[in-house]
Amino acid sequence: MTPVRAIVLTGNGTNCEMEMAYACRLGTVDDVEIVHISSLLEGEKHLEEYNILCLPGGFLDGDDMGAAKASANRFRYRKIKGKGTVLLDEIIQFVSEGHLVFGVCNGFQLLVKLGLLPGNEGGKKLQQTVTLTHNDSGRFEDRWVSLKINAASPCVFTKGMARAYLPIRHGEGKFYPASPTVLGEIKRSHLDVMAYIDPASEDTTAAYPFNPNGSVDAIAALCDPTGRVFGMMPHPEAFLHRTNHPRWTREVLPEEGQGVLFFRNAVNYLRNRTV
Repeated sequence: MTPVRAIVLTGNGTNCEMEMAYACRLGTVDDVEIVHISSLLEGEKHLEEYNILCLPGGFLDGDDMGAAKASANRFRYRKIKGKGTVLLDEIIQFVSEGHLVFGVCNGFQLLVKLGLLPGNEGGKKLQQTVTLTHNDSGRFEDRWVSLKINAASPCVFTKGMARAYLPIRHGEGKFYPASPTVLGEIKRSHLDVMAYIDPASEDTTAAYPFNPNGSVDAIAALCDPTGRVFGMMPHPEAFLHRTNHPRWTREVLPEEGQGVLFFRNAVNYLRNRTV
């Protein structure tokens, strides 16, 4: 069996790389490597050596120009030394070969700003069609949220999952589409992987704090049409053990935190695919 290898990208303000690498290991990834983005851009490391690209949370470039916007320009325009291609082209090729991309929080913002989410089919040029902007509350939100997972979504990271309870911590997490048409396309293709809900009623139209940032249609996560590129605002790598749960001393909980499932699903997909 071919080993599953994950690259966890760091640098320029990322601060959750250690937790994400640990989550990969708990999810049974065979080999996990934390790599500074400069190592990719300088040609010292090569994306094609891996199966999963993980883009962790943080504050890329201090969130100047908006969360992950400056970093997106680095991916889009900075050529890789010795290759003449840009990192965005490498990621597009990476996905076309059946590999996986997982962005969390700032990583999700980066995928959106690059146009990789919700993405385009048929070889169309990538364009940004949605954004993740300032929370309606006007402040940084640090809380746990209940989530409903779209069973019809093609996302490979959430197979077999129905609900999730995870922490969020962001100032720019409000999902906002460019137009009702864009939102309609996302909903028709079931690219809206997760929604914030009121846990008592499972209502996706519930207001703050259940929808912590005012996201349109309470959308908390997106995938592309292949289901192999996935981004989410909540942090699965922050719930890997029962002691991460805010009520771990008051409730009987499984030893393993729910966040591990996202990573294990990714590994299972790669090991079971027929390519």
